[in-house]
Amino acid sequence: MALITRISRLFEADFHAVLDRIEEPDLQLKQAVREMQFALDQDRQRLKLLQHKADQLAKSTSDLASGLKDFDAELDTCLAAKQDELARDLIRRKLAGDKQLQALQQQSAGVEAQRQQLTAEIDEQSQQLTSLKQKLELLVSDDRVFAGGNFVQTEVIRSEEIEIALLREKERRAKS
Repeated sequence: MALITRISRLFEADFHAVLDRIEEPDLQLKQAVREMQFALDQDRQRLKLLQHKADQLAKSTSDLASGLKDFDAELDTCLAAKQDELARDLIRRKLAGDKQLQALQQQSAGVEAQRQQLTAEIDEQSQQLTSLKQKLELLVSDDRVFAGGNFVQTEVIRSEEIEIALLREKERRAKS
């Protein structure tokens, strides 16, 4: 039974390959360009979201760091007043804040790494999309040049070439 399934899949794949070759390649290329453009737009949207998240993390980190500085001033006051119980509470809150600050910094570093990787991917995809668009333009322009199988002369014949051909024709006819 597995052999029959494999053979049917093989025939189906071959059939799809034949259909792909029959279809016009410029339509397939246009579809590929649309799909790449859509994927690129999605990646750019993800990049914006990552940038927003990085901005939020930076603000949270800044706020927490300034709050920790306030703990230092309050801790100095408690220690100067010999209020050890209040100092212990502040130290506990400060240690918790330090751990939270480290966690925020790690998150920020992770988001920045993702952002850099996504930026590199977007640059690469943009280059591939540009290349694909150029190939599509060439294919479409080739279709215009070879419209209906009739070759259309696109090269300009220079006047020097005309003069040389004229001299050759005159020389050939003079010999006859």
